[in-house]
Amino acid sequence: MNNTYKTINNYGEDETIINKSRFIGYATPIETEEEALDFIEKIRTKHRDATHNVYAYVLGKDSNIQRFSDDGEPSGTAGIPVLEVIKKEDLRNVVVVVTRYFGGIKLGAGGLIRAYTKGAKIGLDAGIIVDMVLYTKIKIRIDYTLYGKMENYLMNEGHIVDGSDFDDGVNIFVYIEDTDKENFYNIITDLTNGTAIFEELDKEYIPIKDGKKLN
Repeated sequence: MNNTYKTINNYGEDETIINKSRFIGYATPIETEEEALDFIEKIRTKHRDATHNVYAYVLGKDSNIQRFSDDGEPSGTAGIPVLEVIKKEDLRNVVVVVTRYFGGIKLGAGGLIRAYTKGAKIGLDAGIIVDMVLYTKIKIRIDYTLYGKMENYLMNEGHIVDGSDFDDGVNIFVYIEDTDKENFYNIITDLTNGTAIFEELDKEYIPIKDGKKLN
């Protein structure tokens, strides 16, 4: 299982005017090919009066599904440039649609490639490119007397804490990268004089940007 891959955090949309043609870049994260096709259809329906709705998507942690369409633009000038932007950014599980409203001035092959490249890039940037990092959610059970000490440690070290439950002890839920687990367990064991009880709950990918978790 890959511990990290890049994608976008959420839906993104932006537009640019190039030689009077309007290019609108749309991007969204996806988990299945069906989601990609639904998104493409949604944009096509929204812009059924557009000159072109060009798309590309990459799916799978190993980029094993890659599709694109020029939607009537000259071959190689639209869909492939959009796909190349996704691949250059090393993104997975993302779909991009670039909608064009022709402004009366022909751009030529080179101009089209540059325009669709820009349209894809602004859509992806609007969706915020992130690292999806595999974390394990861990429940740490400790005595009340250790809560303040533990809270300070977790906060100072910048760990991702997902709340606490209180009963006759304290249950703290923390996300830890798989590569850091052993070290983390050792530190917490030392911090609590061996009294902490650990329980691994589940694994999930979390969006990280500049070292911080995004919602």
